[in-house]
Amino acid sequence: MKQNILIEAQQLEKNFVVREDWLGRPETVLRAVCAVSLAIHSGETVGLVGESGCGKSTFARTLLGLYGKSGGQILYKGRSVDDKAVMAAYRRHVQMIFQDPYSSLDPRMTVEDIISEPLISYGICTDRAQRLRRVRDLLEEVDMRAEAAQRYPHEFSGGQRQRVGIARALALAPECIFCDEPISALDVSVQVQIVNMLKRLQQERGLSYLFIAHDLAMVHHVSHRIGVMYLGHLVELGPGEDVFHRPLHPYTRLLRDSMARPDPHSVRVVPAQGETPSPLDAPSGCVFRTRCPLADGRCAAEMPALQCVSPGRYVACHYGVREDG
Repeated sequence: MKQNILIEAQQLEKNFVVREDWLGRPETVLRAVCAVSLAIHSGETVGLVGESGCGKSTFARTLLGLYGKSGGQILYKGRSVDDKAVMAAYRRHVQMIFQDPYSSLDPRMTVEDIISEPLISYGICTDRAQRLRRVRDLLEEVDMRAEAAQRYPHEFSGGQRQRVGIARALALAPECIFCDEPISALDVSVQVQIVNMLKRLQQERGLSYLFIAHDLAMVHHVSHRIGVMYLGHLVELGPGEDVFHRPLHPYTRLLRDSMARPDPHSVRVVPAQGETPSPLDAPSGCVFRTRCPLADGRCAAEMPALQCVSPGRYVACHYGVREDG
């Protein structure tokens, strides 16, 4: 399967300097992404789930190149994006759908201008009439009328604006789209429509997705594989069905068991206690230990590495439940 890897993060890190001393040297550093390794294969959806502030969006923006990485490697089709020629191709073929459909579209531009912008930047459809036909085709592909091209973002609902954002992401015929909580600002009924449309587009275009959300059930619905992040660390990774129905890490079990359940007799594990610590003052050893019912002295002293415990399944826990029991 190695030959099908489209994008790969190898020990990717992103730090932010919060405070400097009087000499301008970093004094307080926030470690937002901590040596995360993750691959996205051609045609697959990798879901990334975790509570707000766990580093999901920062990881995606660093992987895309919107933030400069602090360490590690980013590979596109096996080649480092540190090479300028590779980065140029990477930026064109990997696009992003942003969380907020209200702030991600320029209110001063028409829909035609918004979707045309990447086409103009890359010298595609240089003729205005040809470009307008392309914009209208993209709008119809995301279930909007071609007449919407001459309107402004404020004239649309949140779901319609997000469709415009998706059309813009599709304009350059990308191979992969990073979806940064693309439905969290939308009504539930609209969320279902957007997700179903993304799945249809994936089938029609052979797209890969990195789908980021804090809702494990939604991530499970759309993803082939799921990664779970906590305080900048990837703590579990595996096939979507396995991670959702048979989680190995205590934090993944917390996410699953915090969901509303229709069956009042369903078995629930002992919930984790307390609040997520500040990333500026992360616990020693395992970052989840202050909330984990299994934590002991070893967890305080040693951060568990992400290890393969069965084919395709990885967990970073000294006492994570293995699939064989």
